[in-house]
Amino acid sequence: MKVTFPHMGNQFIATKVLLDELDVDTVLPPECSKDTLEIGTKYSPESICLPLKINIGNYIESIRQGADTILISGSCGPCRFGYYSILQKEILQELGHDLDFILLDPPQGDYKKFFSRVCKLANTKNPIKIISALAKGTRILYQVDALDEIAYYKRPRQRKIGEVDFYLDKFHKEVRGVKGFQAVSELIAETRQSLLNIEEDPTKEVIKVGIVGEIYTIIEPFVNLNVERKLGEMGVQLDKSLKVSRWLTEHLYLHPLGLSMEKEIVKEAKPYMKTMIGGHARETIGYSVKYAKEGYDGIIQIYPFTCMPEIVAQSILPTIEKDFDIPYLCFIVDELTGDAGYTTRLEAFVDLLRRRREMKQNEKLLSGY
Repeated sequence: MKVTFPHMGNQFIATKVLLDELDVDTVLPPECSKDTLEIGTKYSPESICLPLKINIGNYIESIRQGADTILISGSCGPCRFGYYSILQKEILQELGHDLDFILLDPPQGDYKKFFSRVCKLANTKNPIKIISALAKGTRILYQVDALDEIAYYKRPRQRKIGEVDFYLDKFHKEVRGVKGFQAVSELIAETRQSLLNIEEDPTKEVIKVGIVGEIYTIIEPFVNLNVERKLGEMGVQLDKSLKVSRWLTEHLYLHPLGLSMEKEIVKEAKPYMKTMIGGHARETIGYSVKYAKEGYDGIIQIYPFTCMPEIVAQSILPTIEKDFDIPYLCFIVDELTGDAGYTTRLEAFVDLLRRRREMKQNEKLLSGY
């Protein structure tokens, strides 16, 4: 059995550690690229959302490297993601690929079924080994997310443009050849220290933007056209509403026990969206309100074309923009999204945010006289 899985930002690092700790033979998919997108678009339904197309491209690239089993997480909510494993399997079967899908969807209280699938993946029923591997994979998720947080802070402040991404690119290249929790954790620690040592320019004016939207398009840099790098080099410190580590903890560890880390976000969203409608629409609304209350300069929503939950959220965000006097920008991405136009809109939005901040500072100075 040679296991592969779809890319989604840094998630591949934790998944690799999990499989390494379970002694599972792994085929890492190549980084998402134009080739990945072209393959996925060719074999996927035209109207399906972009994440599925990228996933199909990931699988086919991995199959060419010998993968015969696909590991994928699942969802129980009213979103097409819950049907991904079924649809993707049918697409690949039509292409002549006889693959085994192992679906790790949230337990919903049925831990027996969840662990039976993990046992199938790990080829062992040893609960200690399985729980230990899951715990180590989760710890790596939090470590790489913390690495990203440092990058979000350092990018707009770095004296030498590109230094943050030099170390991150080096890390992503080296981590593919490193095996096991201990070695990956040490590499993360080394990269973390390199980022912390980057010299800052104290004269740079930094603005803050909150990124909301559908989780895949927020997290996968190829899909969002490296929005975090672009914004960082424009002098923007960002915060993403969704992180894989929090998503995993929420759905795997807390939700089956009736617990949640998102109670504050649900409360903030309630005046605008009273119930969960699928995907991450409620989080989009709740975090937008949260960012506005915390004094962020602007909000950017990113979601894939035809994503119905985010379309509903988009219709509400102009009201939040008006209620809290915070600028809002929306990006809808698909296989036709161009980098030039995307970058131009980002630059114009950042210029707007800077002018607004200057105007507010001038108003404060005038009111002091």
